[in-house]
Amino acid sequence: MQTIRHAEARPYDAPKHFDVLSLRLQSPEISGTEFCTVGLSTYGPGGYAEMDAGAQEKIYVVLSGEIQVSLGNGEVTLLHQYDSCRLAPGERRAVHNATSLEAKLLVIMPV
Repeated sequence: MQTIRHAEARPYDAPKHFDVLSLRLQSPEISGTEFCTVGLSTYGPGGYAEMDAGAQEKIYVVLSGEIQVSLGNGEVTLLHQYDSCRLAPGERRAVHNATSLEAKLLVIMPV
């Protein structure tokens, strides 16, 4: 078993993210996992990620607070605690915490 304590999680710079603290919880470099990378993003009040499309599929799980996900086609979805969504490879999306409280988002994607 490979344990990564929250206090030992490595921060990383997520491009086009503002007022967001991103931590890598699991990845090939950290734990040797071969199937996914897991990150924890803490969105401060008003924190956001600009509209962009990733090459890989992503799963978002809201652990606390509320996160608004806007798609490139204009669709907007508000996710609450324990709600999740799947983003297809190449799907354009923006993420925003429009509240006055922080929100925590678990991000899972293939290696």
